[in-house]
Amino acid sequence: MPAFIQAENLTKTYRVGKVDVPALRGVSFEVQSGDFVTIVGPSGSGKSTLFYLLGGLTHATSGRLVMDGDDVAQLSDAERTRMRREKIGFVFQKFNLLPTLDARSNIDMAQEISGRRAEDAHFEKVCGLLGLDKRMDHKPSEMSGGEQQRVALARALINRPALILADEPTGNLHSDQAREIMELFKKLNSEGTTIVQVTHSETNATYGNRIIRLKDG
Repeated sequence: MPAFIQAENLTKTYRVGKVDVPALRGVSFEVQSGDFVTIVGPSGSGKSTLFYLLGGLTHATSGRLVMDGDDVAQLSDAERTRMRREKIGFVFQKFNLLPTLDARSNIDMAQEISGRRAEDAHFEKVCGLLGLDKRMDHKPSEMSGGEQQRVALARALINRPALILADEPTGNLHSDQAREIMELFKKLNSEGTTIVQVTHSETNATYGNRIIRLKDG
């Protein structure tokens, strides 16, 4: 079967004043369905730029990116939005929860955006898997960092995405919380979810099946 993600000689160059700054310099790799890949590199290596490309949040300067059979460069803005909505669950370092909403409403927001609503059994299964059963009425300010990240993960999972894209998912957590989140990622992957995480953490990288290392783009 074709790879779920096929990246071929991807480059990304930013224009800063009159200077071209290359962020990616010809990156090629594949991710199979059901894989758990970690992209590791120091600050400035290009891993965040690669994350944005994989999520359809920015355009490559050159090269080719195929996501589940679709050439991303050939998609319209509306088609890329639909791809993100239907196929990708994003998990960010800063959680990005709405502070005025409780956990249930933050998770519901993903369903509102997608235009799809999960059946109650699936909603309860996801929240139960993440240990959120007794925290659904709490706002972010009433939860620990680990709990907030679990809400963010539930929001990413609620629409049954084929792919989870995680950008430094444990960067704001202490070691026990980070280990808890990574164990959850490993469990989700064992159940068939494809995961690509971007991190500088060598510890986090050990939870995946494969490591891609970036250096100077």
